[in-house]
Amino acid sequence: MSVDDNQTILIVEDDERLASLTKEYLEKNGFSVDIEADGRAAISRIVDEQPSLVVLDLMLPGADGFTVCRSVRNDYKGPILMLTARSDDVDQILGLEIGADDYVSKPAKPRVLLARIQSLLRRSTQDADLTSEASDKKEQTLTFGPLVVDNSRREAWLSGEEVELTSAEFDLLWLLASSAGRILSREEIFGELRGIEYDGQDRSVDVRISRIRSKIGDDPIHPRRIKTIRSKGYLFVKEV
Repeated sequence: MSVDDNQTILIVEDDERLASLTKEYLEKNGFSVDIEADGRAAISRIVDEQPSLVVLDLMLPGADGFTVCRSVRNDYKGPILMLTARSDDVDQILGLEIGADDYVSKPAKPRVLLARIQSLLRRSTQDADLTSEASDKKEQTLTFGPLVVDNSRREAWLSGEEVELTSAEFDLLWLLASSAGRILSREEIFGELRGIEYDGQDRSVDVRISRIRSKIGDDPIHPRRIKTIRSKGYLFVKEV
C-alpha cells in the first residue's frame, strides 16, 4: 500500500518507550506520526487536528482510552484503532460499543499493527475515491422505507434525521444494505471489512450489528430489518 504524504497517525500512549518504538516503525513505513501521552489532552488534539487515524491505548493518565473514544466520536470521523491489554474480549467489546473501529491486543506485533492500520486507512481512501467514481457504475443511494443509506456521502438517515455512525458501522451497514435479500456469513463480512479470516470467536461484527440496529430503529430483541440467521450469518431485509 502506498502511503499518502498527508496521512497522519496520532499515537495516544503513555509508555514513552513503546510509543517511540511504534512511532519509529510507522515512520519507516511512510507515515507521519505524533505522540500524545495524556488522555485529556488527546481529546482536544484529536478533535482539533483530525488525524488520519488514532492508535489509542486504554490505560492513560488524565482520561482513559474509553473516555477518549467516547468523547471524540461525534466530532472525529476517522478510524480509531484501540490497543487492549487483556486477552479476554471485555475491553474489545466495550471499545467497539463506544465507537472504536478495530482493536489489537497488547503486546501488539509491529507487523500486525501496521496491517490493521493499513486496512483501516485503505478503506477510508477507497471510500473517498468511490464518491467520485462509483456513482457512475452502480446505485449509491439505497432506500428502505424511512431508512436511506447514501454511500457517496457515507451517511444514513432515518425518517429524515441523520443517523450517527462510525466509519466501521457505516461500512457494515452499506455492505448489508447493498446485499439486501442475501444472507452474508461472518466469514464474508470479516473478509470484506477487516481483511482477515473469521476465527470463530471474534464478536466485533455482532457488537456492531447490535449498535446499528438500535440506531436505525430496528428492534434489538426481535429485529425485522437486520435478521440473525442461525448458523449462517445476517440478512438485511428489503421490506419490513
